[in-house]
Amino acid sequence: MWHKTACVLCSANCGLEVRLDNRDITRVRGNKTHVASKGYTCEKGLRINYYQNNTGRITTPLKRLEDGTYIEVDWDTAIAGVAQGLKSVAEKYGADKILYYGGGGQGNHIGGAHSTATRRAFGIVRKSNALAQEKTGEAWVEGLMFGTHTHGGFHDAEVAIFLGKNPWHSHGFDEARRVLKEISNDETRSLIVIDPRRTETADLADFWLQVRPGTDAFLLAAIGSVIVNEGLTDDSWLSDNTVGAELTKSAFAKVPIADYSERCGIPENQIRDVARRIATAESVSTYEDLGIEMGPNSTLISYLHRAISILTGNFGKPGALGPHTSVAPLFNYSAAGKEPLDPVTGGKIISGLVPCNEIADGFLSDHPERSRAMFIESGNPVHSLAESEKFRQAMRAAECTVVIDVAMTETAEQADWVLPASSQYEKAEATFFSAAFPENMFHLRPAIIEPMEGTLSEPEIHSRLVQATGVLDDVDFNSLRGAAEEGLQSFSEAFMTAAIENKAVSEYGAVVLYETLGKTLPWEKQGGAVLWFSCQMVAQKYPEQVRAAGHIGEGAELGNALFQAILDGEDGVIFTRHTHEEAFDFLTTPDQRINLDIKEMHTALEGLVTAPVKYTSEEFPYILAAGERRGFSANTIIRDPSWRKKDQEGALRIHPKDAEELRLDNGERVRIITPGGKAVAVVEINETVLPGYVSLPNGYGLSYSPAGGNPEIVGVAPNELTSTEWRDPIAGTPWHKHVPARLEAIAK
Repeated sequence: MWHKTACVLCSANCGLEVRLDNRDITRVRGNKTHVASKGYTCEKGLRINYYQNNTGRITTPLKRLEDGTYIEVDWDTAIAGVAQGLKSVAEKYGADKILYYGGGGQGNHIGGAHSTATRRAFGIVRKSNALAQEKTGEAWVEGLMFGTHTHGGFHDAEVAIFLGKNPWHSHGFDEARRVLKEISNDETRSLIVIDPRRTETADLADFWLQVRPGTDAFLLAAIGSVIVNEGLTDDSWLSDNTVGAELTKSAFAKVPIADYSERCGIPENQIRDVARRIATAESVSTYEDLGIEMGPNSTLISYLHRAISILTGNFGKPGALGPHTSVAPLFNYSAAGKEPLDPVTGGKIISGLVPCNEIADGFLSDHPERSRAMFIESGNPVHSLAESEKFRQAMRAAECTVVIDVAMTETAEQADWVLPASSQYEKAEATFFSAAFPENMFHLRPAIIEPMEGTLSEPEIHSRLVQATGVLDDVDFNSLRGAAEEGLQSFSEAFMTAAIENKAVSEYGAVVLYETLGKTLPWEKQGGAVLWFSCQMVAQKYPEQVRAAGHIGEGAELGNALFQAILDGEDGVIFTRHTHEEAFDFLTTPDQRINLDIKEMHTALEGLVTAPVKYTSEEFPYILAAGERRGFSANTIIRDPSWRKKDQEGALRIHPKDAEELRLDNGERVRIITPGGKAVAVVEINETVLPGYVSLPNGYGLSYSPAGGNPEIVGVAPNELTSTEWRDPIAGTPWHKHVPARLEAIAK
């Protein structure tokens, strides 16, 4: 029997069909009837059993002793201990001194949806997650420019541009490899790749701009300048749809094209060819990713490529940038420009998220407002954030640390309390990544395997923690559960009435929904009850578009119909269907116009004239890209290194010229030294990288015990080499992909 589910290894979440032998996933194939992926999958998704079945699972709550060892405790003891620990910190220092980190990875956001209740119950307001080391600069720009998130329409784009992104491995949109091949094979379309490494995507490109590491902003500024100075902007469209276009054009017009061409290493004639190709295309879509988001001028780059798109009229039409609906948004874009500053570090709190590079400093400082406790869920910041050793120190400096996770991660090893979660295939799960337009999709995945004994789902964990505080003592679960058993319409009426009569019902709604509506659902879908409220919000905000997607009803009835479709939709569902003409309805900027007049960005663009081109030195002459996406890298979700069919140790890729100077051969060891630390890696001589530029993959350097004995570490943990000091001046995002380094051959 084939069971329908999805891949959890990247944000594409491609639909899968799997066969089981008891708890083992024995066969995997793409689900051809999945609404988004349509049978597509890559090699990673075929090996998800290495995630589901490994020796690193935690099967009982753990409590850390003073000597650093752990003892097993029962769930009641753990819940009481966690609740008391957090309560003590709140009483002693204030609940605002507790920081919540995480809320989900590439495949599991249901737990994070329930964490809102836990955070409210304990008064937790400080929060962060991996988005605050990747996407906050982009979100800040999009908030000011559009007031909403945008995404490219790559399936239809005449010109597709990828900046610091290799979708062959990192995906980022449905059917990525199919789409890349289609563009590459179509003479009427063009693929433009901006990347210092000749990636698999660059191999398919019509224009590969092998920019010098860290100089992408100079290249984009020059492209924009060509478009403006050659009169290639869509002025009539700009007049109707934008604010600040003339100021932006003036800023681009001043860019010294020849100078910036020299700085970024791309010939001026190639820059002009690319600019003209963009400006004359019927549609252009751009996609930035970690290659530029974790390097110099990252927030400015987020602005520049969007400004180029808008100056050429590429918004709100097939194949161009467009907005999209969300079952639950990942950012609060309307808050852009009104961010508070962290009281300890002074960093900008974009969309409520503490910059990841500042979290540890927020604990290790002697500032009276410093954080005192951590609650970490489905995240491994000791491994995934800059300067791992500093984060370990921060966890030990905290007075209470709690980790919810499936495995005993590097972060769990530092926690006071470790709460074992069921795997993503042992509970209902979903993600809120989908960004398609004009149709958008959502997939609730039911559990396909019984939860491992001793583990609990995150909704259950959050429910127990919230109830331990007593805030739900006056809520009548039984009456709401009875209403749910009568049907969704009865439940809707009962829930709305209860929420009016008792504010705790709405304040802790995720847990209330789980304990009432959830308990009437099949066990494999119970965690999905939280989506009922999201469906009501979507139906209220986009009633015509929800009905256009095939869901019938008015008011709460429409929300119920959408919720039922999601529960029943084993292949996922289309939950909204817009038209491209409705794209501007999503904008929350004044007059619903695109705002190009972001003064900080104009200042930064002008400041490029005196900005540095390189950050190397005699002591650190190389640039290390720490965390490259490869065929067998998947963040830290798969800990068993035997899942990789190749690149077992995560080799350091180095150009032949550099290897020759260092007298290195393939397979030999090299010592990597950075301002942040040292490591030893195996060498892979590779012509796809530039001289002076080396790269390590992400997701390596994890501790794992193949037979349950002493742990082994395979490969380099990149953040043993990074530093929290190297970060974007606006968003505070790290420079993982631009780390000054020195290489030393190890004596044979």
